[in-house]
Amino acid sequence: MKRIIQVFLGNDARLVGELRYDQQGSRESANFAYAPEWLASADRFQLDPALPLVTGFQYHKRTGDGSLFHGAFADSEPDGWGRKVIARDHAKRRESARSSGAGSLPPVLGALDFLLAVDDSSRMGSLRFRDEDGVFQASAIEGQRRTPPLLELRHLMNASRAVELSTETEADLAYLRGKGTSLGGLRPKCSVLDDDGHLAIGKFPSVSDQRAVTKGEILALSLARLAGINAADARLIDSDGLPVAVIRRFDRLPGGGRISYCSAATMLGVSGYDTEHHTYAELVDVIRIHGAAAQQDIEELWRRIAFSILINNVDDHLHNHGFLYAGNNHWRLSPAFDLNPFPDRARELKTWISEETGPIASLAALRSAAPYFHITKARANDLIAGIQSVVGSWQTVAADLGMTAAEVSQFGDAFENHG
Repeated sequence: MKRIIQVFLGNDARLVGELRYDQQGSRESANFAYAPEWLASADRFQLDPALPLVTGFQYHKRTGDGSLFHGAFADSEPDGWGRKVIARDHAKRRESARSSGAGSLPPVLGALDFLLAVDDSSRMGSLRFRDEDGVFQASAIEGQRRTPPLLELRHLMNASRAVELSTETEADLAYLRGKGTSLGGLRPKCSVLDDDGHLAIGKFPSVSDQRAVTKGEILALSLARLAGINAADARLIDSDGLPVAVIRRFDRLPGGGRISYCSAATMLGVSGYDTEHHTYAELVDVIRIHGAAAQQDIEELWRRIAFSILINNVDDHLHNHGFLYAGNNHWRLSPAFDLNPFPDRARELKTWISEETGPIASLAALRSAAPYFHITKARANDLIAGIQSVVGSWQTVAADLGMTAAEVSQFGDAFENHG
């Protein structure tokens, strides 16, 4: 099977290039070429550092569990939860076709199927994909709304819970199709429209949770903002007694305009989720090369590392850091997201501070790397002291969010790290 998919940018659908996909049995390959008009435009830019602005097709070699596609495209693929929803929906439809004897079964899903299954209106970043029939993938069925409002949280959560429990129906999967495919991990979530129509992600409690995880994430994001960190806007919503974390999408402008996005993994040229043993020092280098306000973002990154150490946010792999396009082929750190206190995990960072410090999550290790960040000792101490002061008030902030004493006690071990 060979497919030719046109790649566009933003709501005004500017042609950027062409993605070619080839599948022969279990073997898949993909390559991309920029469109001549994109290369000739004054405001052209590289979709990611591994895609230079040159003519001709550029190939991407899949490694390990990495994507078949270049990082810029892989960043818009469904996450672990989204892949589960897509795969379950596909299996149900194959089962239905088999039992009804209605013709041939839907073909086995390939890498391109997963990429194109993400809803066009809520796909991460500004990339859009149009098939050979001129249809943007995946588009809503005419007359149907793809991204639901907050009023439908209960329906979304019930369908998501059914998937977790493996009790989902075809109706559940049809409802989630395109909605349960968004940025960030294996936990149940869906795209939703906030009260003002802004695109957001609704994150639900999991049936396997041993603590108030959604409340913990909102606590962390609230503390981060109080500490002067640029963090995603987020709030808690009660849905039939269950706390849902609603996190506004930072890759959308008021009115729905789209902003190009690259993960830190893509900026570093790292494929898949084998992102451990990379360092924040490497991200500093990337910011110096590609940053629109390099030293400002380097100091912001420093704040985030200190904050992660103090709340034991140790799921800080490279897909949990991102960049937004800022014009002139330069990028800025995106708002911080997926910040979570982990009371039950070892104090070791997924992304090391530097090769010299290794995985240890300590403020002493962070201070030792200050010269590489071009941060003076005095400035480093001031930044850390300010963040420590805010994190020290975590129980008060938790109470203000409505967390019970029992829920607060679940997170105590995460906040015991004083450096």
